[in-house]
Amino acid sequence: MAKEKEAKTKKETKNKKSFFKDFKAELKKVIWPTPKQLVNNTVAVVVIVIITAVIVFVLDFAFDLFNKYGINKLKSNIRGYNTIQIEDEHNHENENNTTENTTISENTVNENTETSNTVEENSTTENQTANE
Repeated sequence: MAKEKEAKTKKETKNKKSFFKDFKAELKKVIWPTPKQLVNNTVAVVVIVIITAVIVFVLDFAFDLFNKYGINKLKSNIRGYNTIQIEDEHNHENENNTTENTTISENTVNENTETSNTVEENSTTENQTANE
């Protein structure tokens, strides 16, 4: 068992050493940019980011204005139109209700008049019968 542990330890050490050797060999293959290339690439990235930010800002501002003065204005116009229609319908309904109320009042008055006429006739008939 001791021999197996020593073999595992040697393999792990060898693997670690070979990893770092391979890592160093790969880093030697990398082509590093010169300071001038690094500055040029950095400037290019910053300029592209600024241009993109300006485009997004302009689009955001334009859509906000369109929303404020375009769509919301249309909505208010449509709501105003709907409000006028609703008010017209409401006024029309009130006119119908007023006509119905007037008709009901007239019918009630006519019924009350007929009832009083009937009561008077009955009273007259009873008085005549009593007189006879």
